[in-house]
Amino acid sequence: VQLVESGGGSVQDGGSLRLSCVVSGYAYSDGYCLGWFRQAPGKEREAVAELSVVGPTTYYTDSVKGRFNISQDDPKRTLYLQMDNLKPDDTGMYYCAAGNCYYRDTVTRLRPAHWGQGTQVTVS
Repeated sequence: VQLVESGGGSVQDGGSLRLSCVVSGYAYSDGYCLGWFRQAPGKEREAVAELSVVGPTTYYTDSVKGRFNISQDDPKRTLYLQMDNLKPDDTGMYYCAAGNCYYRDTVTRLRPAHWGQGTQVTVS
């Protein structure tokens, strides 16, 4: 499985960015999930948004609900993260991830097995 991200950059507080991730080498099937994680300097990597490729169902961390939207373009095997009303706390390296889904309290989550190289997002 290969994941290649693009779309990061520097924006001002309140701005928007759209991240893209081309995913190849996986079987498009029920039980497979894709997602976006981020890591700020000095902090642990955290899940930002995830989806199941069949369904799809989505998950967002609380701090981005209402501002970020995760989606996929099936024919292009591309995962997107539309980020609006960006805040300085959103600054970090953003990683695309893929793996099997697991289920916690009726919520579908991603168990990452493959990672992209990351794309930097800076909000000032």
